[in-house]
Amino acid sequence: MEKYLLPENDGLLARPSGVWAKDKLFYLKKYVDTFETSMRKKPWRRRIFIDLFSGPGKCMIENTHEFLFGSPLLALTTEYPFTDYYFVDMDDDNISSLRTRSAATRVQQEKINCWTGDANKKVFDIVSAIKKIDSEFIVGAWPSLNLVFLDPEGLELEWNTVAELAKVNRMDLIIHYSQQGIKRMADRALESPKELIIDKFFGDKEWRNVYAACKDDATGIHRPLIDYYKSKLIKLGYNEVKDDEEVWAEPLMKNSKNAPLYRLLFASKSPLGLKFWNDVTKVGANGQMPLI
Repeated sequence: MEKYLLPENDGLLARPSGVWAKDKLFYLKKYVDTFETSMRKKPWRRRIFIDLFSGPGKCMIENTHEFLFGSPLLALTTEYPFTDYYFVDMDDDNISSLRTRSAATRVQQEKINCWTGDANKKVFDIVSAIKKIDSEFIVGAWPSLNLVFLDPEGLELEWNTVAELAKVNRMDLIIHYSQQGIKRMADRALESPKELIIDKFFGDKEWRNVYAACKDDATGIHRPLIDYYKSKLIKLGYNEVKDDEEVWAEPLMKNSKNAPLYRLLFASKSPLGLKFWNDVTKVGANGQMPLI
């Protein structure tokens, strides 16, 4: 069983990844470790990790064939594990590989939920399960504390999923914002009367007006679009990241040619969550302060 918990080829599926995945997973691991170390002794009913685009649990860097722990294994093997886990992936083979790897961890198997299906549909079952936990009367217990990692390949994450997760009071979000995907689709969307995947990502077509107003601006399109996305998060009850913190709070992943791919956005209803994230992202995987 040990081979499943080592960053090596164990014969099961691995998600093909670019070298930039190392940076993304670096930030996730640091936040998970900080989150659990700080929160484990407080009287939460449960501390729950949710990964709606989980993959098989390991990644393989395509150019080097280096194997890494993916987000599920990083969360399962943290020094102080969560009490409960929910993993979702569209591919049943990915879920099968993840179940095998999860079984090798010290987390009780009944606390690990691995589901095959559409993340944008399964989210309703997960939120329902958490609400049931929070509704139980337990003297002195606080509601559940939840962290969700939303890391699709592109723009598969729908705004309705984010809004559903926000119905749980303590639900921190780490969100994949695909700069590359948005840039590729934005012009075509302006010309289409249909609802496209990018409209579902933003949750409406108002983003098109934001884009139309800035698409010829030399300063770029993504600051206005990210600000629009964040304004919707604020309406869901999430705290606003201050302007002078944005350079640190939105780490940018780039490909081998230094072209922007995606950012990680963070949202929390707790100022402490924002402090954790800002502390985590001030220093990158290379030990240096990240650039915008």
